[in-house]
Amino acid sequence: MKDVFDAAINEIKNNRKFVISTVTRTQGSTPQKPGAKLLVRQDGSGVGTLGGGCVEGDIWFASSEKIKREESAEVRPYELNEDLAAKDGLVCGGTMHFMIDPIENKLEFEFFLDEINKAYNGDKPVALVQVLESEKDEETGKKILIREDGSKSGDLISEIIDEKLIKESRELLALGKNKTLKIEDKLFYIEAFTTPPKLLIAGGGHVSKAIANLAKPLGFELNIFDDRDEFANKERFPEANDVKVASYGEGFDQFNINANTFIIIATRGHRQDDTATKAALSTNASYVGLLGSKRKTILIIEKLLSEGIDEESFKKLKAPVGLNIGARTPEEIAISIISEILSFRLGGDGNSMMLESKFIDKIRAKISKSSEIKN
Repeated sequence: MKDVFDAAINEIKNNRKFVISTVTRTQGSTPQKPGAKLLVRQDGSGVGTLGGGCVEGDIWFASSEKIKREESAEVRPYELNEDLAAKDGLVCGGTMHFMIDPIENKLEFEFFLDEINKAYNGDKPVALVQVLESEKDEETGKKILIREDGSKSGDLISEIIDEKLIKESRELLALGKNKTLKIEDKLFYIEAFTTPPKLLIAGGGHVSKAIANLAKPLGFELNIFDDRDEFANKERFPEANDVKVASYGEGFDQFNINANTFIIIATRGHRQDDTATKAALSTNASYVGLLGSKRKTILIIEKLLSEGIDEESFKKLKAPVGLNIGARTPEEIAISIISEILSFRLGGDGNSMMLESKFIDKIRAKISKSSEIKN
């Protein structure tokens, strides 16, 4: 979505009209999830995507019409029924809700975008809140910006409602999540912005190398350190943003770690894992994964608890790290670990998405009924 905001800044500076449409809610199977954005310019060109096909085409057209007619923001539901899905070869069957926003107060929005851009680039995270539904049409699209310290810019409805929104927003800031929230008779969309996710690996062995190959295509900033020169260098990890030689007790201090950082402990032995895990849990990272057997994990956890580790810090530990996929090779283990990180980050449960038997039974019954009618 950064490309959409960069395009918005450019349009504002050139005094051109534009519309930003955002997916704010979805139900069922849809081609995009909340947070997806499309900017449509005055000349009809665009940046971003809402999933393509007839959905995007219709929202694109609606955006262009808003620019021509100088209409205000609106929320529009879009039901992906079987006929619409079939037009584009889709098999979706859900509903998407869009905020189609011509950004009337461009001066305010430019100020908000400046703070959002700073959050992307390492400053403190922020959240943008806007009204989706209200009894008063003029309130639709109103916005406030909420910061980590609880301060805000802009006013929505009332101090009481704003305080509730501040509380909800601050809970989303760490991982840059979004949420639709109803307060009284109004519906709000909260979208948090922070740095891109960072993956920091302590240890430069075979599993670390396999993880490194997966991290960059998934959008992670990749950092690695090891206490041995031959395992911590750019030749071994050319895809890494930064590689350092450092001790496992002090190496974390050499990286900029925030709540959107995911740490993997994959050193060469128990003693190094022990030191690295203890140091990692004292950082601001939201996730610390320890690679190893259950036996090693038990010994390390026993030591940490006997030393009186803080309970809040201990909750961050995922050990042994990874989803149980029966992994054996470094590459398989890497997939297991990355899958767990993505599940944690995106709100998944790690379970199989296979259809339940009750749905298969319904399909069988439908086919059987159809056959009886034909006969």
